[in-house]
Amino acid sequence: MSVFGSLIDQTEVISILKDAVEASRMVHNKTQSMTNTWLFTGPPGSGRSNAAIAFAAALVCKDGGCSKCNDCMSTIIGTHADVELIKTAGLSIKIDEVRELISRASWAPSVANYRVVVMEDADRLTESAANALLKVIEEPGLRTIWLLCAPTLTDVLPTIRSRCRHLSLRTPSTKAIAKLLTERDGVESGTADFVARASGGHIGRARRLATDSTARENRSNIMKLPFMIKDVSSAFKAAQFLVDAAKADALVDAEKKDEDEISKLKEAWGATGSKLVAGGAKVVKELEKEQKSRSTRMVRDYLDRALLDLSTLYRDVLLVQSNSVDSLINQDLISQINQLAQATKPEQTIRKIEAILKTRRNLAQNAAPLLLIEALMCELR
Repeated sequence: MSVFGSLIDQTEVISILKDAVEASRMVHNKTQSMTNTWLFTGPPGSGRSNAAIAFAAALVCKDGGCSKCNDCMSTIIGTHADVELIKTAGLSIKIDEVRELISRASWAPSVANYRVVVMEDADRLTESAANALLKVIEEPGLRTIWLLCAPTLTDVLPTIRSRCRHLSLRTPSTKAIAKLLTERDGVESGTADFVARASGGHIGRARRLATDSTARENRSNIMKLPFMIKDVSSAFKAAQFLVDAAKADALVDAEKKDEDEISKLKEAWGATGSKLVAGGAKVVKELEKEQKSRSTRMVRDYLDRALLDLSTLYRDVLLVQSNSVDSLINQDLISQINQLAQATKPEQTIRKIEAILKTRRNLAQNAAPLLLIEALMCELR
């Protein structure tokens, strides 16, 4: 199996990438299949970053992406000497990070034919960082390949996207995700079908729901919230519960990672007891600042997933109100959904879905989470 085997339901994209890899190996490329700057877009969970990483592995692999050699495996885990994998755990990518990246990207490849830079969250570039990156993308090195990833074309500067070859990944089908979970992860078929529907086409989310009982329990608790809202007081309690759950989930995920990072950094800076060598304290402080930013993003990501789950509930309510029950996502809540469908009108359900989507957009703009969720829960009464 090639490195592109990890891409689910993306036949056209895989074909284009394979042609580009083949063209990159030609001494005189006259096909125009290969270029130095690429932009991968697609909804969350579609596999846009996986596609970029697989493409990077194929470009540095002597066999065009066999998935078994050291070049492929080291690229996938992020340790290849000629592949820069840029992920951000914070809310944005700042200009200092981009300047350091540009400096490293200018180096000649050491073991492969190309030096490849994969930026998973190009939509999180600050304006100054994006402008700095633009200067390099306008005149990329002959042996440097830039692979940028973003949810949509509008999430990157027009001047950047106009200089990139664009590839759009689609949301994988429910059937394809269920098949993947059954064959690769050994998930029972009934569970695989349910989590594939519940994930909304997000492969990573589906795998987590299938393999993590805590994740399934958290989702179940979230889906019960709309049925508990009777008045303003219960709406505020539901909002507080959701935000507290998000913070608790982020804390669990971040706590151990934070401790390990601090410990390794102190060790690298020659910590002896409670003292660090000169300059070490400043570096540790910068890391703690980054960790705080990461924790904030994790809370917002959790809330966004919760809002997506709630939107599937009201989608099901609208389907029942429209006498179309063949494709319900939350079939385990069918009795409560029927009650809600009978108690409200389709116009009200549509307004609630729009309120959820508006809250997701505002959350992405760094609005105060608790205030947003409180306002939403009041609208869901």
